[in-house]
Amino acid sequence: MFGSVRSWWLAVVAVLALVAGFALAQFWPGAPGDDSAEAGFARDMSSHHAQAVEMAMLGYTKAENPRLRTLGYDIALTQQAQIGMMDAWLAEWNLRPTGSQPKMAWMPDGKKTLSPEGLMPGMASPAELERLRAATGRDFDILFSQLMLRHHLGGIHMVDAVVDQADDKAVADFAGSMKAAQQKEIAIFNGLLTEMGAKPL
Repeated sequence: MFGSVRSWWLAVVAVLALVAGFALAQFWPGAPGDDSAEAGFARDMSSHHAQAVEMAMLGYTKAENPRLRTLGYDIALTQQAQIGMMDAWLAEWNLRPTGSQPKMAWMPDGKKTLSPEGLMPGMASPAELERLRAATGRDFDILFSQLMLRHHLGGIHMVDAVVDQADDKAVADFAGSMKAAQQKEIAIFNGLLTEMGAKPL
């Protein structure tokens, strides 16, 4: 009988330990939550990057200037890989690719950064994308450079916001490397626009 009572108490203690562990996990700092800056950034920047990849592939296939074709290929490859990384974060945090929060809700005054069409900072409108698809030659090169330049500047605005807010150092470091790469590409786009006698949008 003593053995059965002892076993019963051990079972109770084990259950209580599991319950306590679960309760602590809910409040103890851990993986970013669904409404965290990290999760919002990963979701919104993935969408932001997806448009950049689309435009970059147009640059790779349509640009007249060989430097723009190379740059388009590099941007498409890099940003697609970054989308994969951000998707992996969300999976690791047990979060869905899409959340319940509106776009840019993770960023202070984020709603104010959206365009009248609801687009995130720097993103091209559907009409601008149609113009890009239809453009050829020098006109394409100028518009592609202008749209990608503006796109990168908008992305950097989002990067700066998550670096300021993120508790996850890996996310902040990753965002910082993203910013450094895009700043270099911004300098190239500015130089090419100057060569073509055009200005940013």
